[in-house]
Amino acid sequence: MANGKVDFFNDTGGYGFIDTEDADEDVFFHMEDVGGEDLTEGTEIKFDIEQAEKGPRASNVVRT
Repeated sequence: MANGKVDFFNDTGGYGFIDTEDADEDVFFHMEDVGGEDLTEGTEIKFDIEQAEKGPRASNVVRT
């Protein structure tokens, strides 16, 4: 699993981006990948990185 922290979160859209050294660019996530409470900017998380159509996407996101 990769480590990172939430760099941006849009609570209206339920999506955001994760800053991590495990990918060349920020990793997209949607709250459907997280479940539970919304994540806030700066929250440290662990996740898997999948290659999606528009770039890297997080899956199996868990708070650390």
